[in-house]
Amino acid sequence: MQNRIFNILRIVYILLMLFSISSCSSDDDLGNLSDTIFVRHKNADMPAYIHGNGSEKIFLITLHGGPGGLGLGFKGKAFDRIEKTCAVVYFDQRGSGMSQGSYSEEELTIDLIAEDVLALVKVLKAKYGSDARFFLLGHSYGGTVGTATLLKNQDDFLGWIEIGSSNNPYGVYFANLTNHALVANEQIALGNSIDYWKSVNHLVLGMDTTTRNDDDSRKLNIEAFKAENRLASDGIINRANNLSDITFEYNLLTAYWNTNTIQSIERRFFGDINYTNRLSEITIPTLLLWGKYDMVVPVTFGTSIFENIGSNSKNLVIFERSGHSPIASEPDQFAEEVIQFMNQNK
Repeated sequence: MQNRIFNILRIVYILLMLFSISSCSSDDDLGNLSDTIFVRHKNADMPAYIHGNGSEKIFLITLHGGPGGLGLGFKGKAFDRIEKTCAVVYFDQRGSGMSQGSYSEEELTIDLIAEDVLALVKVLKAKYGSDARFFLLGHSYGGTVGTATLLKNQDDFLGWIEIGSSNNPYGVYFANLTNHALVANEQIALGNSIDYWKSVNHLVLGMDTTTRNDDDSRKLNIEAFKAENRLASDGIINRANNLSDITFEYNLLTAYWNTNTIQSIERRFFGDINYTNRLSEITIPTLLLWGKYDMVVPVTFGTSIFENIGSNSKNLVIFERSGHSPIASEPDQFAEEVIQFMNQNK
């Protein structure tokens, strides 16, 4: 009788231990993630696509460019490597990608978009545990959104990675006037695509150097991408051509509608935002990644952010063969810099 009771107790004990081990495993080791979640915040529903290694509960939240980009636009060779070391969160910001909602144009501000990012952190903690840890990464316009987010609350982030972005969007126009002329004259001196670069100089000379206007700014932005294509054709930089095909990940009608809707923020975005004097408030470890030939947001902005940000742990890396997107033009080095930074600060 005693042996029978002992055997029953032993079986119960083993079952309890197995249950305990199973429970701990599911809570503490998330394994390889491939999830989609939605953030509902202030009349908007925004998807976040989570892919990669969740074993350490370290999440890299990405903020795409635009306005009007796509969260999954980051997918490709660089992020394939990064996903092996952490879980990457590809977030469709309000008014972009597959996000949906009902709000007025006046409500659509960069402050609200920054609040959405903080709401995303809360949702991720609710799903994956309060011990989840976060890094924030922003490219181009997403870098400005990230700066706005950190100025609201940086407590949940272990580090900040900014790529080809501006702390002073209004000033991008004037910086590009100078940079376009500088690169044009440099390339003419080298004998590269002389007629094209002369046309760039002609374009710049015809623009207002004292006041920014939407038409000139738009023309200069379009020319920036043409200039990077010309630099790639002449072998000065690598061609940014290794991002993955994400066409079928999105409902193109929704994405198109959002892209047009988000343009309403551009006037305010470029008109009155300048965080230069507040960068000293950002004190978390910071990694700045810039293409030497970034014709969209010149490298002078990377230098400005480096000089003004309040972090005691900061680094500015210049990619010698890149334009606006070292993510795609030098993916191996890009992934290495990001992974090393995260390993040092996790």
